Amino acid sequence: MTSPFPDWLQPMAATLTEERFTGSDWIFERKYDGIRVLAFKHKGEVRLLSRNRLPLNGSYPAVARAIAALPVDDLILDRESTAGWEQAGDADYYVFDILRLDGRDLTSLPLEERRVLLDRLPLELPLERVAWLTDDRPWDRACAEGWEGVIAKRRDSRYEHKRSKSWLKMKCEETHAFVVGGFTDPQGKRVGLGALLVGYFDGPDLCFAGKLGTGFDNALLVDLRSRLDALEVPKTLFTRAKGLPRLRAHWVKPEVVVEAGFIEWTGNGKLRHPRLLRVLHGVAAADVVRREHRDASAADKEQQ
Repeated sequence: MTSPFPDWLQPMAATLTEERFTGSDWIFERKYDGIRVLAFKHKGEVRLLSRNRLPLNGSYPAVARAIAALPVDDLILDRESTAGWEQAGDADYYVFDILRLDGRDLTSLPLEERRVLLDRLPLELPLERVAWLTDDRPWDRACAEGWEGVIAKRRDSRYEHKRSKSWLKMKCEETHAFVVGGFTDPQGKRVGLGALLVGYFDGPDLCFAGKLGTGFDNALLVDLRSRLDALEVPKTLFTRAKGLPRLRAHWVKPEVVVEAGFIEWTGNGKLRHPRLLRVLHGVAAADVVRREHRDASAADKEQQ
């Protein structure tokens, strides 16, 4: 049964996870660091829209032409654009889902069935399907090859117009050195300390980056508490310090340097899901500055 062609569909979004798993119920795809674009084709007209409904035909004219050339009159595709503005050479526009075909709303179909229909479309450059990964540990491949991460999708997932746990994004962990500027007291059965309060230098400023509360064993907790007690000072030396804890906090001279793993920087300059990797020796605290692992100008990109 034919359904009315929609002006807009809210794209499905993946939920960030720290878990790493495989299983027959899931498929895995490369996570591209690009701009999310939905393509609508109806009665010869092609519209490319960002997830904020911004028109993008002018940004990606080659894509609009390629979709116009497909031998279907009624179509909605979901994809990620990683090259644009009519750059020279083969641009990459990765199609990973099909939401409508020949008057039929496909969003209630399981992902595997939608993929069968997508595979029948004769896509040609600059359009390309996102390949399903068959690696035993796809997240390891992602990080080794410098990808942003992988997306895990339930094979039976329907297309939901919201952020869903049927699609999970596994981002590659970043690593960074940080200066310890304080710590919190332990709670419950914890020994030594609760969390390290860490930061980095930006010129003369010691900037607070967040708390490290995981990645320790008991011996390290006790050893760090002893070292930090010897460096304690009466007030914080963080000079840019939004979000510092107010209770059970101790402040120290910024001399101890640690390495942390984390998923990403938040919008307010804090670490997301950080964990301690190791204490660094022979690294001067004054040399610890923020290193941008990915282009900060990409913050306005509309990603999957």
